[in-house]
Amino acid sequence: MKKRILVTGANGLLGQKIIHLLSSRIDIDLYATGRGRNRLSNTVKYKYVSLDITDESSVNDVLAEINPSSIIHCAAMTNVDACELDKKNCWLVNVNAVEFIAKSAEKIGSHLVHLSTDFVFDGKNGPYREEDIPNPLHYYAESKLASELIVRKTCSKWSIARTIIIYGVTDNMSRSNIVLWSKNELERGNKIKVINDQFRSPTLAEDLAKGCVSIVDNSAFGIYHLSGPKTYSIIDLVYQVADFYNLDKSLIQSINTSSLNQPAKRPLKTGFIIDKARRDLNYSPVDFKEGILIMDNQLKQLK
Repeated sequence: MKKRILVTGANGLLGQKIIHLLSSRIDIDLYATGRGRNRLSNTVKYKYVSLDITDESSVNDVLAEINPSSIIHCAAMTNVDACELDKKNCWLVNVNAVEFIAKSAEKIGSHLVHLSTDFVFDGKNGPYREEDIPNPLHYYAESKLASELIVRKTCSKWSIARTIIIYGVTDNMSRSNIVLWSKNELERGNKIKVINDQFRSPTLAEDLAKGCVSIVDNSAFGIYHLSGPKTYSIIDLVYQVADFYNLDKSLIQSINTSSLNQPAKRPLKTGFIIDKARRDLNYSPVDFKEGILIMDNQLKQLK
């Protein structure tokens, strides 16, 4: 019997990668939802349904009709500063909508895989394991932690996949990320300011997609940390992009976090210990340098 899998946020970077990964499998009936029209280049071997996840009755109707065995919930409001400035909408998308999906998933017996973030931690003791105690520093992180608790409380079959700085190439190139931003700015000869005191484990979108699918395939319940294998400073990531493309590193100005005056306070050092995912999911992510090479090959194919 085929598994029926529903992916929310299918127009986003991670959602697109999961759809591409699963659409080639003959053992799966695949459904995708997103806000508005389908923006994926591949429109075959799955069914797309436009869905406003903040509308509870629409969520209930769509999930009841599709009746998926598993749901991978990628949709979220992820701009940290925007969440700080628009707390009402942040909570609606990141918490209320998750509750709608979780209740509906439980009603139909679905396994809910919920995407979350390293930002649930305060950055004082990174890198982090799954069992470490969260301590969010800003509203986006508070919303994601609240949604985690709702999923755990509501669903019998649940998984939480936390991740860090996703990078990759989307079909329509509508989303930027640290690789594309730094590459584009430096190629134009623009000076860029880059923070030197924040540390993260960047995650190739394809690796994260594989991790999420492995959670479904293995019915792996609980919390999993899915990130790249190594932790770097943000400025080191930008230097690596500059080195790969042979761009002028003198354009990169090193600054510290306090000079940015951002609305939302960032944790300084996160990063994940991914031993549990390696063991349970056979998760084997590429390092950042290899990830840049994979992205570069994809960019060449788009031309």
